[in-house]
Amino acid sequence: MTVDNLVSAELVTAESKRLLASETENPDLFWALRGGGGNFGVVTQFEFQLHPVGPQILAGLLVFPFTQARGVLARYRDFVAEMPDNMNVWIVLRKAPPLPFLLEEVHGKEVVVMPVFHVGDIEDGKRRIEPLRRFAKPYGEHVGVMPYAAWQQAFDPLLTPGARNYWKSHNFTKLADGAIDTTLDYAAKLPSPQCEVFIGLLGGQASVPAADATAYSQRDAKFVMNVHARWETAKDDQACIGWARDLFRATARHATGGVYVNFLTQDESDRIAAAYGSNLGRLAQVKRKYDPDNVFRTNQNIAPAVT
Repeated sequence: MTVDNLVSAELVTAESKRLLASETENPDLFWALRGGGGNFGVVTQFEFQLHPVGPQILAGLLVFPFTQARGVLARYRDFVAEMPDNMNVWIVLRKAPPLPFLLEEVHGKEVVVMPVFHVGDIEDGKRRIEPLRRFAKPYGEHVGVMPYAAWQQAFDPLLTPGARNYWKSHNFTKLADGAIDTTLDYAAKLPSPQCEVFIGLLGGQASVPAADATAYSQRDAKFVMNVHARWETAKDDQACIGWARDLFRATARHATGGVYVNFLTQDESDRIAAAYGSNLGRLAQVKRKYDPDNVFRTNQNIAPAVT
């Protein structure tokens, strides 16, 4: 988690006070900033702990037929349970974009896309990725050695400005059979070519700190599911937003009830408590201390505690 690598932050409060937040200076504010976002002031400078990565890593995409999705996700669930921390694999359910390594006849078909990432010894990475190819017969793949910075930009062409977007999100401790089946039912009826469902794998180092170590509390989340509705014109608003909301409701019984705050939309202020869990009361106290008038409120707002 990014917040776990923040060393210090310089912040300007609503009263124009300039403060430093760290483990030793204003530690309550430092705790709150790591997950509480822009609720407490304007961060003008920060110190961040870096880690050596690459510069060359092994990453890319495997693309499978949607007709094989149930088996792919079941095998994926078992595979990631034994996967080392220097590797990650996600799942994306969507219509195939016109990627050059896919046959033209596949473009526009529902597919299972598996983004894979490995940092460390390249040959070890190749060995670890190999079993993924046997989950089903892939339509195609594009996996290779590349700079880490290139992988960071790999999905930018799919998210160019101008489209209409609506998100819903759940956290899961496991991928239950019911959650997989329901998600696939909805992924089979995407309301626009740009809509997608992605399942991101967390765990690893993100799960090491305690739930109250930082304001971000969702340390039990093993998977995060984003239902990403994306479309071009207002006439499709109802169909695309409705699809996202329906999928969200249908999978809720399998989820933790928690959510990552940056995946909340404007109409989900009622889920702020779900994002912070038992940390919300402490956050409200910090808010009262540093922004008692709630100047910083055009956000997923943490209201100041009432005296």
